[in-house]
Amino acid sequence: MAPAGTLWATPYQAKGKAIKAVAAFAGIEIAIPASYEHFVDNKKPEFLAKFPHGKIPAWESTDGFKLFEGAAIARYVAALAPNSGLLGGSLEDAALIDQWVHLAETEVDTYTDFIRALCGGSFPYNKTTHTSLTDRQIRTLNSLDAHLSTRTFFVGERITLADIFIAALIQRSVGLTIDAALRAKLPNLLRHFETIVNQPKLKAVFGETTYIEKAIQFVPPPKEKKPAPAAAPAAPKAEKKPKAKEVDDEEEEPLVPEEPKVKNPLDDLPKSTLNLEDWKRAYSNKETRGAGGALEWFYEQILQRLEASRKYLFGSVGVLGTSGDSAISGALILRGQDAKPVVDVAPDWESYEYKKLDVKNNAEDKAFFDAALAWDLEIGGKKWVDGKNVSRPNFYANDS
Repeated sequence: MAPAGTLWATPYQAKGKAIKAVAAFAGIEIAIPASYEHFVDNKKPEFLAKFPHGKIPAWESTDGFKLFEGAAIARYVAALAPNSGLLGGSLEDAALIDQWVHLAETEVDTYTDFIRALCGGSFPYNKTTHTSLTDRQIRTLNSLDAHLSTRTFFVGERITLADIFIAALIQRSVGLTIDAALRAKLPNLLRHFETIVNQPKLKAVFGETTYIEKAIQFVPPPKEKKPAPAAAPAAPKAEKKPKAKEVDDEEEEPLVPEEPKVKNPLDDLPKSTLNLEDWKRAYSNKETRGAGGALEWFYEQILQRLEASRKYLFGSVGVLGTSGDSAISGALILRGQDAKPVVDVAPDWESYEYKKLDVKNNAEDKAFFDAALAWDLEIGGKKWVDGKNVSRPNFYANDS
């Protein structure tokens, strides 16, 4: 059988693997350029003449039809074998197949890419962003798992494009973000994955699966040690300068007298046992909730000795609601019993209300504090939209 076309992809590319698996299941032969070198060949004029975006997977049929984007190519190849059942048996089946493919591609594989780039140093690392991406991916994985709890396959009673495409994306994710602890919570999705990759027609395409024990994490680069400066030669003794002329009583005083330094009342508080920098590092590098998280660290390390360990400020402040119907709220950790000495440097500090929270004895206060630091606070139907952590008094609010 002559090849139906040529596929440009790399062996490790999940979407390229999905296309190859679709072709294998449907009995369609495709050609793979043996000498293709990514980031080299896809930048050459002859490649860009066919595919101006320079992106793979890329497909060219024997009749010259060209296509890029993995899901689109996989669907086209499946359509070349209408009797394979890969696109379902009805228009409704085809729409459901597209639905599941799109969901997994945009909300599982995309977040795997983002998390890998974030932890690998392609972008400046941000713990809050990492947590948000992970939570969004897990939400989608839970939806996939729940759907499969009463089904063998995603659409109908036979393997379709949705099953093969999603299995390829899950195979990549179990090696990066779906670790052992998370896999234990997704039994139906993992059962489905193992079913697909071990199909006789597909096993050679999918190959062995690497399961990661712990999801990838950001590891800060080691700080470079600065070489010790060479000893400076002894400086020659300076010549004695004549005594400076005493200021004449008739000389003019400075035109602008120095402004007296204003002492912050917080400076007179007793020395704090709380190192606020330790808290900031814990909040930045740990998960906010759960065992071993930042909130657990806070309650264990800080709360029980809070009376003697307040020092200035840490805050988590956010915008809640929608345009035209919004509010600013959050939580502050500060020194002293009065917020005013900390926040009155902000010109609009009186526009906000401040309430001391009792997170030890008041469940409602504790829930508010937890939600403010986890950036999922909701007040009066207004949900958290965006937030900011502040460590110096330039903008502070508890509720408005």
